[in-house]
Amino acid sequence: MARKSAPASKTTTAGKAAPAEAPDARRAPTLSSLRAEIDRLDLDLVTLLNRRAEIATQIGQIKHSQGLEIWSAAREDEVIARAVAGSSGPLPNETLRLIFRELMSGSRSLQKNLRVACLGPKYSYSYLAAVAKFGEAVDHVPVGSIAAVFEEVNRRHVQFGIVPLENSTDGRIADTLDMFIKLPNIKIRAEIRLRIHHCLLGRCEWSQVRRVYSKSQALSQCRNWLGKNLPQSAKVEVVSTAAAAELAQREEFAAAVASRAAAAAYRLNILAENIEDQPHNVTRFAVIAEVAEQPTGKDKTTLMLRLHNQVGSLNRILAPFEKYAVNLTWIESFPVPDAPKDTNPAYLFFLDIEGHVNDPPVQKALEAVRKKCDRLDILGSYPRSECIES
Repeated sequence: MARKSAPASKTTTAGKAAPAEAPDARRAPTLSSLRAEIDRLDLDLVTLLNRRAEIATQIGQIKHSQGLEIWSAAREDEVIARAVAGSSGPLPNETLRLIFRELMSGSRSLQKNLRVACLGPKYSYSYLAAVAKFGEAVDHVPVGSIAAVFEEVNRRHVQFGIVPLENSTDGRIADTLDMFIKLPNIKIRAEIRLRIHHCLLGRCEWSQVRRVYSKSQALSQCRNWLGKNLPQSAKVEVVSTAAAAELAQREEFAAAVASRAAAAAYRLNILAENIEDQPHNVTRFAVIAEVAEQPTGKDKTTLMLRLHNQVGSLNRILAPFEKYAVNLTWIESFPVPDAPKDTNPAYLFFLDIEGHVNDPPVQKALEAVRKKCDRLDILGSYPRSECIES
């Protein structure tokens, strides 16, 4: 039998035999090699994060020497937006937003310890809005009412307060507007548009629920779901959704309409989630302070006007906004509290317009409006915000 000949060697252009091809030196990554790479990256991240914090501290020192505020809503929004826009994944945008929010919160705390008041206790939606805007590295000061938030700011016990302004389902928050009437010197510094997802929380089974606790607005935003799924249960209003969760944790056969965060905090089961009647349920919160924000180019301004109830009075004060091409985005009427019950009662109107009070078109419109109303208060100019998840 003839012997098979060996395969011919490859030759180069010079006629010399080429070396045999070596096996691929690259090996598939192993668990240990990947973990080692993660460890190296983590050390690099820590170094970079601390260097960033050092630079942020230097910026804080410059701001202090120039009499500037430590916290800037516009600047922090800009940093987060740039980080999200520069990402190609795979991290979700919301995860990046949370990372940078806490990074800036921690860096800010190295410069100054901020105190932020909100309607509490912890894990109410006002508290979650405060965390969404300021992060965890501030002193969150939960208080018992919206009025108390205003008073904490007015008495300078805190630098900032968080109050609900309006809800996409229920409209205006009357308690907040009433406090702007009483304390018009308090300004809106920023806004937080928080998408609200309500959950039914409890220790018992769904079928055993006899009482449902929550804040009035939360019960209202879930009224159809509650009516259909818990028609026999009593609906009991309390001061906040977090207070409702606390009651549901203590009482047998009780449930609360509150957030997923409240479920974890009060060790409650989520009996049902996303029970809000409107799928795009958004509450707009205002960050209140003693001064307004500087112009950013993407601003809105909130106004409070007092008018007598006369034919054409509202039309006359709206005309200048059209004349100077200032867009109106929100309007609410409010009877003047404690006004004499005469034949011509006065009304307050709350308006949002696009632009900053320092913008020339806005200045011209407001100058004309001031001449046509009994009173005009500028409650603040501040950057417009995107909607975020609760």
